[in-house]
Formats: sequence, C-alpha cells, structure tokens
Amino acid sequence: SDNNPYIMKNILITGGAGFIGSNLALKLLKRGYQVTVLDSLAAQIHGDDPDRSPLYGSIKNKVRFVHGDVTVREDWEKALKDQDAIVHLAAETGTGQSMYEIQKYTETNIGGTSLMLDILTNSKHRVRKVVVASSRAIYGEGRYLSRTYGYVYPLSRTEEYMSQGDFECKYPGEPAPLTLVGTTEDSLIHPTSVYGITKHVQEQLVMTVCPTLGIAPVAFRYQNVYGPGQSLSNPYTGILSIFSTRIKNKNGINVFEDGKESRDFVYIEDVVDATIAGLEKEQADGESFNVGTGVATDVLTVAETLIEKYGIEVPVTVSGNYRLGDIRHNYADLTKIKTKLGFEPRWSFDRGIRQFTDWVNTQDIQKDRYEDSIEEMKTKGLYK
Repeated sequence: SDNNPYIMKNILITGGAGFIGSNLALKLLKRGYQVTVLDSLAAQIHGDDPDRSPLYGSIKNKVRFVHGDVTVREDWEKALKDQDAIVHLAAETGTGQSMYEIQKYTETNIGGTSLMLDILTNSKHRVRKVVVASSRAIYGEGRYLSRTYGYVYPLSRTEEYMSQGDFECKYPGEPAPLTLVGTTEDSLIHPTSVYGITKHVQEQLVMTVCPTLGIAPVAFRYQNVYGPGQSLSNPYTGILSIFSTRIKNKNGINVFEDGKESRDFVYIEDVVDATIAGLEKEQADGESFNVGTGVATDVLTVAETLIEKYGIEVPVTVSGNYRLGDIRHNYADLTKIKTKLGFEPRWSFDRGIRQFTDWVNTQDIQKDRYEDSIEEMKTKGLYK
C-alpha cells in the first residue's frame, strides 16, 4: 500500500548534479525511481558553462531538474513537490577553504539544512525519509589506542610540534606513540575545521528534527570519496583529482607533512550502494553510519600510485609544509554498517584507482589551479 514507507517512488536529491549525486541519481533511475534534482551548478564544480559539465550532462534530461539553491525557500518548495524522500547532499565541501569562507560554508550547509527542515515542519508534504550526507570530518582526528589510557581521541595538532616536523597525534600524559585504530560511530565528535562543524550540525539537525515530524532520518559519514567523473578542475577538494591534474600538467607534487598522513579512500560505487541501502532499508532509520573501506592509505602512496598509473614522471617532494585544521589520520570502522545494513565495500583502492586513472586518461587536461588555492591559504595564515 501507499502507506508503506519503503515503497517510495519520488526521490529528491539536493546536489544531485554533483559527483555523488549524479551517480546516485543514475542508479536510482535504473531501480525504477522518479528522481528530482535540486542543484545550483556551482562554477567551482561544474566550470563556467554548466552545459559543458560532464556531471550535469550525465543526468540532464533524465531527471526532473530544478536549477536552484538550498538557501532559497522558493527553490526548495518547487523541488519538494510530490517527493517521498530526500537525499540531502548539497554542500560546500572544501576543508581548507572552509577555514576562510566561513559565512558561505555556514549559510549553505547549516542554513540550507535548517531551511529544508523548517519547510518540512511548517508545510504540507509527503516526505517520509531524509538521508543526509555527513562526513568523517566530524570526528576530527580519528580514534587511537594509548598504552596508558585505552582508546583516546587526540585534539588538533599544534603548530608548535608541526613546525618542528613532528606530525603524529599526541595525547596529554601519554609518552608512548599512539596506535591508530578504526574510528567507530560512537567515537568522540570534535571537528577541527569549519567544514567538519557544519557537517556535524547538518547531521544533528536532521537526526533531531525529523523524528518529531514522523520522518525517518539517516546519516552517512562518508570517508574520502573518489572515482570516474569527479571534478578535475576543483583545486580545493579531492586529493586524487588535484594530484592527477598536477601530473597531467607535468607539474611536481608537493606532499604535505612527511607523506605518512593517511585517508580512507572509498570508491563512488560503494558510496552509492551504501546510500541506497540507507534509503531502502528500515534498519537504517534513526542511525548514523560510517561509509569507507576500513583501510588507511597514506598520501605518499597515493602520489606514487598515480604517477605509476599515468606513466608520467614528475618530481615528488615531501615538503614538511602543513595546513592548520588538517587531520593526520582517520579510517572508518565498518562494523555497524556491515551488521545493520549488510554493506560490504566491493572496491579495493588498487582496483578503484585503476578505474579512476583509466577515466582521467580519456579527459581533457584541466588547467592546474592548485597553486592559486595554496596562495589563498598562505595569505590567510593557514598554510605553513
């Protein structure tokens, strides 16, 4: 019957022309859903002419498209018409950039989410589920094991240590080095960037307000998502894209810190599958889940792998430069999503990177705007 919340036909994806959103839209269409997309087609992601954006091109004329902004009430009202569920992905996403474009990040990420919930609270609609894109950034530094104290959650690394080339996390009163372990959903939440703060607030708003409206909330804390189709021209987000564009332009790669900082790189198809499980499964309701591979890959390995796959030799400098607000390590513990949703990542880093680099090889070489983004950070005193 139509009252069964799990027979949902019409899905609204905000940010549905973006990297995750467009891939999700295409897979939902294949599964028989009707998809509406609300997207502002921001130049940082889609370039100056959205009609030439491959991401937007992949969904154009296949979905009901609303060109609009999550900070504008009329755009939401137009997009929300007849929707059964919302996957809320629209957000500003650069960690470094968030540290100086504070108002913009807060207005889009927190303001856009507040506006959505305000409309859902105060108007007629038939939305029964909201899936919100959260982020591993909400944890700040990951979870560690200390000899003395058991599991600990180090705070932001200080300039005092980093300026001396000591980049590992410290914990007060623990002289021995800490052991990195997977970060669980019940780990301490203490974001170290404005971006991380906004993601946490988005998640909290959805998890707090939706149940009062009889709407099921689900949050996904995505790790570093990558794959064919991600923007190669955005110098603020996506280390694989940034490095690829550097290599293709035969520019050297500056690896920050000592190159041993690591991330959990999760392939786009795994992210889409996890998100659909959250949409379709009742077991997801009211829960937050990590989405990753559960494997940490260090940045030097990333640089060397890309150079090898492209067959273009460029110098790699491990520079000791660092950005304030960057985290050292964080990889996902996937026990919860495996247990509750039966989700297993299917893409190893090696297999995923091969798909990604094969795709990059088919693309035009993008203008490398990375140095400009570094200059911006330098002028704000965030890059050392």
